[in-house]
Amino acid sequence: MLASIVSAAISGIDAYRVTVEVDVAPGLPQWTVVGLAAGAVKESRERVMAALANSGFALPSRRVTVNLAPADVRKEGTAFDLPIALGLLVATGQVDASRVARVGAVGELALDGSIRPVRGVLSIARTFAAVEGETLLVPEANVAEARLVHGLALGAPASLRDAVGQLERGAFTIPPVLPCVRTRPASSGPDLAEVIGQAPARRALEIAAAGDHGVVLVGPPGSGKTLLARCMPRLLPSLTEAEALEVIAVHSVAGLVAPERIASPERPFRAPHHTISSAGLVGGGNGPRAGEVSLAHRGVLFLDEMLEFPRHTLDAMRQPLEDGYVVIVRAAGSVRFPAQFTLIGAMNPCPCGYAGDASGRCVCSAADVVRYRARLSGPMADRIDLHVAVAAVPVRSLGARWAAESSADVRERVERARGAQRARYAGLSSVLCNGRVAGRWLDRETPIEPAARELLASAAERLGLSARSYHRVLRVARTIADLDGEELVRAPAVAEALRYRAT
Repeated sequence: MLASIVSAAISGIDAYRVTVEVDVAPGLPQWTVVGLAAGAVKESRERVMAALANSGFALPSRRVTVNLAPADVRKEGTAFDLPIALGLLVATGQVDASRVARVGAVGELALDGSIRPVRGVLSIARTFAAVEGETLLVPEANVAEARLVHGLALGAPASLRDAVGQLERGAFTIPPVLPCVRTRPASSGPDLAEVIGQAPARRALEIAAAGDHGVVLVGPPGSGKTLLARCMPRLLPSLTEAEALEVIAVHSVAGLVAPERIASPERPFRAPHHTISSAGLVGGGNGPRAGEVSLAHRGVLFLDEMLEFPRHTLDAMRQPLEDGYVVIVRAAGSVRFPAQFTLIGAMNPCPCGYAGDASGRCVCSAADVVRYRARLSGPMADRIDLHVAVAAVPVRSLGARWAAESSADVRERVERARGAQRARYAGLSSVLCNGRVAGRWLDRETPIEPAARELLASAAERLGLSARSYHRVLRVARTIADLDGEELVRAPAVAEALRYRAT
């Protein structure tokens, strides 16, 4: 007897429908899975058979063939366990075929028949919501993210026996109640009020937060670069509902979504170690999987000791920084991951760390400094908008009381600036802030006073700025004007933006 039930698989952060066909035919007991199934899918035989036996169902002593259609796309993961088990029960007459006619299912089966969570349920739920009248069975642990999708009927059985009972009754345990995502500012990490001094770096972080610009902090060891970088999440505005769903989808596919944070997510903060591989940073491997640049989507990617990262690893970020996404191509096809993140790098000025320090402790030769700085390639440095020198804090100042602005105070200005940018770019697709707008559009549409434009043009000629650098300076100047509450970009904003260019 032949049975079929609909399921889904993940490609990148998107899902596509997969029809699970189960055929039970006369012959010697045998189990075959076809349809470009990966190892974890083929191992479903042991999990499904044990789950059926321990749930009290009869095991077929015949030849079982499982086909995953479309058969020309590779299937990975354990999410097909539940639909395969249900298809097998239908094919052996233990469940009526009409009960699964408008039902899809995903879930991993434990040997005792309980249903374990799987990755990418938010993306799968979006795919099923596009077809009216279908019900999706998901593991209980994945209900929170599946309920974020509007217009989708859900069931959340705790076990295989529970799933069969709900199908037979035609009543599912989770009603289609759809909570709203309530985003909030980051509540973890240090506050900017804890930073002693460092006015230029504080100003650069505010500009970066307001316009989604990349920052590199250059200074000696112990000058507070890491502390400054870890203050960044509290400066960023809350996620919009659309941004929150993007963040949850990326982390769900990676298996990193925290159920307690689904209803009120924060912007991600990722800080990989400098020994990370290129595949770990930008994505790749078997699957392929999202890298740190995608896990930091709509948040912050912090590269501490930036010049200790291999140069080719850093250069792999050039395309994501420019385009806001990563395309990973393999022989079997390609997948696309979003990667709109705010980059913060921290690095020493030389191998010993004290080049230019007033103490004169640097022991590096000029050639050593040049070689060390060359680990950050010119094209990569050109894509980072703000380069800031962070001086060492005098020891006698550490115990002093500072009346510094808190992160909440700075975030108020950042949110006002971001609000002005959202209004400005309302007609542009997927552009929310100055750091992401096309340079030519900004150059054409930005109101800039003649003195400011002349300053920018003359500085570009004198400093030998590339066209990319020219537009990045203009983006930063536009953000500075937004922080000042001005629609017109004036010469002081351009002058400040020029000070942040790498020399």
